[in-house]
Amino acid sequence: MTEPKILANGWESITPADAGWTYVSFAVHTLQAGDSLTLPIDGQERALVPLSGTADVAADGQRWQLGGRQTVFDGLGHCLYLPLDTEATVTATTDLEIAIAAAPATTKHAPVLVTPDDTDLELRGGGNASRQVNSLMLPDFPADRLHVIEVWTPGGNWSSYPPHKHEHDRDGEAELEETYYYRLRDPRDGWAVQRVYSPERDFDLVQTVRDGDLLLIPWGYHTTVAAHGHDLYYLNVLAGPASKRTLQAFQDPCLKATQDAWPDAGIDSRLPFIPRYPS
Repeated sequence: MTEPKILANGWESITPADAGWTYVSFAVHTLQAGDSLTLPIDGQERALVPLSGTADVAADGQRWQLGGRQTVFDGLGHCLYLPLDTEATVTATTDLEIAIAAAPATTKHAPVLVTPDDTDLELRGGGNASRQVNSLMLPDFPADRLHVIEVWTPGGNWSSYPPHKHEHDRDGEAELEETYYYRLRDPRDGWAVQRVYSPERDFDLVQTVRDGDLLLIPWGYHTTVAAHGHDLYYLNVLAGPASKRTLQAFQDPCLKATQDAWPDAGIDSRLPFIPRYPS
């Protein structure tokens, strides 16, 4: 299996063969208004998340309209879940940037459109580890393997903290492959820092990430910090071999106790800073 790595903006689609793992595929497609994209029947379930613009999706005699924000910082995302054995046509009704995550599936569920009305304005953490979360596909979602989450982190704050991992299938931890797709409110000058580390593997990656970069995490503790003054977004996709849907994570025991101070610190007063819908 591959080591954790960050792909610089300019990468195209990532398949399990590209990543050196088994489950997660991920791509971001840019379409001009009126352009279409066909998603074939290939043994995978999919999640479609418009990053900007609006889309019309047709599949199995049904149609859905989704999207509407100009950037990921304008409002919460929509997510269209398309199950196994579903051929679909995505048509851009405006200029469109759309993320598509996929994973192999064995059970065909019903398609589901998740809108901003279906999710909470969820705040996690405390102090300078506060962030805003939009949980699009959690373990109770009717799907086989895919989990999809949006996270916004104000400039200067830590995210995915305390560091945690999804590496072993055991009590309190699930084996999951994971991607982070990063966007910055200032796409030209914005940046953040990503750390992925594994004491048991003598591995430590600390790297600057910028708008459009993609992180592959097959194993290891991970955490992210947004540079001061630079708000960060990432789209988080996870899938793994467990027969039961789960996002159980094992926190770094050296840092787990840091969250004990969060109730006294409270949530960063800047949050929530992403509205449910664009204003």
